[in-house]
Amino acid sequence: MKFYQLERDPSPRYTGYLNAAHKWGLPGLEPCPTCKCGGAGAGLEYPCVDLSSLPPHELKKLSDFWPVPLKEIERLREVVRPLVPPGAMLEPGTLFGPLQGTGVGYFGQLDLYVPWALCLRREALERLQEAGVRGLQGCPTRIRFRTKHAPTLLEMQMELHGQLHPDCLPPDLQPPCPTCGNDFLTLPDPIILDAATLPSEPDLFRLRQSGTLIVANERFVETVRRLELDGVLFLELEVR
Repeated sequence: MKFYQLERDPSPRYTGYLNAAHKWGLPGLEPCPTCKCGGAGAGLEYPCVDLSSLPPHELKKLSDFWPVPLKEIERLREVVRPLVPPGAMLEPGTLFGPLQGTGVGYFGQLDLYVPWALCLRREALERLQEAGVRGLQGCPTRIRFRTKHAPTLLEMQMELHGQLHPDCLPPDLQPPCPTCGNDFLTLPDPIILDAATLPSEPDLFRLRQSGTLIVANERFVETVRRLELDGVLFLELEVR
């Protein structure tokens, strides 16, 4: 099985732009007392997760992304955990709820509105599902388009699977921080995936070790190409 990284097609015709964000999320982390790192990560997004049933005082805290102490992050994790999918990672900066905002321009059938988040036109998702692509979950966005022919975009909620192969990791990589769990990992170049950790399905997923990397298997890629769906390019990744 081959695996691919998704990249936005740079062709001039794809002028689509979203000024949009998710309503809720875990706040950023204040500098850790042990490793001194803090802030918020990117790539952990659960647009299908509805937090509206939580008490107003909790929703207020989940709508403010200003950094907070680690104890508050840990508490808020447990507040949202019953509402998220099994196995979800809940790191500082994890986002929830539908994408909302405004949009303008022309969007392909698939669109990486940022490198770590993927939207599909509704008709593209339906065609992929009818063609047998497995494990796709699209969540309706709340985008107001300032364009004549407004698309109906759905943001993909993707499971986390797979690891990087040790051969592409730096030899001096520090172990995770014992206090906050920060693993000090940045996405290597080149990327090499560990074959033993990769799933046979779903056909589209985020890399568990680095959620900013969206990975598609060859079943997904071949189906996109056969259906002539546009908007993204596929870069084959090395697997060992």
